[in-house]
Parts: sequence; structure tokens; C-alpha cells
Amino acid sequence: MKIALITGATAGFGEACAERFAKEGYHLVITGRRAERLQEVQQQLEQQYKVKVKTLVFDVRDKAAVETALGSLEDAWRAIDVLVNNAGLALDLSTIDEGNTEDWDTMLDTNVKGLLYVSRTVIPWMRDRRKGHIVNIGSTAAKTVYAKGNVYCASKAAVDALSQGMRIDLLPYNIKVTAVHPGAAETEFSLVRFKGDASRAKDVYKGFTPLSGKDVADVVFYCCSLPPHVCINDLVVTPTAQANAYYIHR
Repeated sequence: MKIALITGATAGFGEACAERFAKEGYHLVITGRRAERLQEVQQQLEQQYKVKVKTLVFDVRDKAAVETALGSLEDAWRAIDVLVNNAGLALDLSTIDEGNTEDWDTMLDTNVKGLLYVSRTVIPWMRDRRKGHIVNIGSTAAKTVYAKGNVYCASKAAVDALSQGMRIDLLPYNIKVTAVHPGAAETEFSLVRFKGDASRAKDVYKGFTPLSGKDVADVVFYCCSLPPHVCINDLVVTPTAQANAYYIHR
């Protein structure tokens, strides 16, 4: 059986990726902080696609929780073919001199350290099998820094650099690494960034058609469906109306 592990699978890109891989017959390990929501996703996918879905509830920022949860997986579930490091977030928009340092910690701990904690646990399993594919979800913010995006942009630039480093270090083990950098996508992203302000979140997508979670999940799966000798290292995907993190035609 093929197995995909997807972090942050309770909504947005993560949930869409879980559905896309389940549709293709992958069994899943899905993680997130919201136990009830994870259970809902599990039940839906198992019923609709007749695959096995295991849920692990933890915060990727918590190193001990990551190691304990993933360490609880039985040997059969450790044969992970695809790891999608999706868990991530942006918090607020503020200039560097007025930034909330707690928000900074949350973004860096989730987007960078959380990705590292999960990867550090899973990679040895892939290394031992001499196969696997890691997909790191970045952002156009990794490529183009925009006003008041400072720390979020830095965290996604780190994902970009880490993806390149992983690709180099894992070459001897036949492990693929792909960074997928989405542009404007209408998920819970802006609602989280603006701390529940639905009106402000909605305004982000006015005047153009943004990406959906499904659009990004389709791209992620495509990257993972290529022949064994083909690896997409780095991919930027945006709405047609968006050129980069800064330029959007509305």
C-alpha cells in the first residue's frame, strides 16, 4: 500500500491534499491540532474512498509531541511514501518595528521548526527504504518580500532554503524533495492571519479569482505522480491574475 503523511490536514491545502491522495488510493496519516476536525476528515475519506486513515493530534511546534505521536506509528505505517509538510500560518501584517514578538515566535516555530521536527522523524524511515518524496509547502512570499510581511516572508524563505538543502543531502538515498510555493489562495489563511476578522480576510481576494485548496492539491499530487527518475525541485503556482507576492491585477 502507498502511504502519505500530511501535516495541518484539518483545513485548506492540507485537507485538500488528503482528499486528493485518498482519491488515488493512498492510505493516510493526517495530523493537526483540532481533534474533532481531524476525526471528521478521517471519517469522510474512509467512507468515500475506502482507504485507511490514521489521525495524530499534535502541534508541530512541540518537538516532544511530534516525536511521541510519530513514534507511536506501527512499522507498517512508517513506510511513508509521501510527506507533505503543510502545517504553517501567517499572523498579522505589521512593520518590523511594531511587530508582535509572540506572533513572530509562532510563525517561526510552526513554519520552520515544525517542518524540521516532522522531517527529522520521518526522513530516517525513508532513508532506510531508499525511497520517498517530501513536499514542502512554501509561498510566493519566499520569493518576493512585501511590505509588512517581514517575518512571515523570512519563514517561507527558510522553507525554500531548507528544501534545497534537503534535496542535496538526500540525493544518496533516492528521496525526492519538492517545494511548492502557492500564491493567493482562498483558504483559512487570511482568516488566521487577521485573527478571525472575516471581512478583512475576504477583502484580500476581491477583484480576482484566487487559487483554491484543490488547485494546490492537484499540483502537489502531480509532482508526486511523476516517474521515479523525474523530480520537480521547485514550483511556484499563482492565480492567473497574480505575478508574484506583490503584483495582483484586480
